[in-house]
Amino acid sequence: MNSSGSATVVCYSGHTYAQEPRAFSQGTEHHTITEIRRQWREPTGPRFEVLADDGVTYLLAYDETSNHWQVSRQRHHPQTGNSGSATALKTEEDGQG
Repeated sequence: MNSSGSATVVCYSGHTYAQEPRAFSQGTEHHTITEIRRQWREPTGPRFEVLADDGVTYLLAYDETSNHWQVSRQRHHPQTGNSGSATALKTEEDGQG
């Protein structure tokens, strides 16, 4: 996933927004989230470490103040450190019909 162009995160939003990310896309690339490995909350909003359908682990970070997501592509082996560029993302809610 590169860092140019617009991107979207699709989330399940039950009692709060960004409760559970389900997919994200940028340009022609679309990834379904196959596993949420870890989730936690920072002062600015929720964070999710997810495994996508391409076998890559990504960090999704939602900033509640600016209403934007950032995604960072993680290395396949976390013990070697993190790499990747952050990308600002737009939000899209799922199940709000």
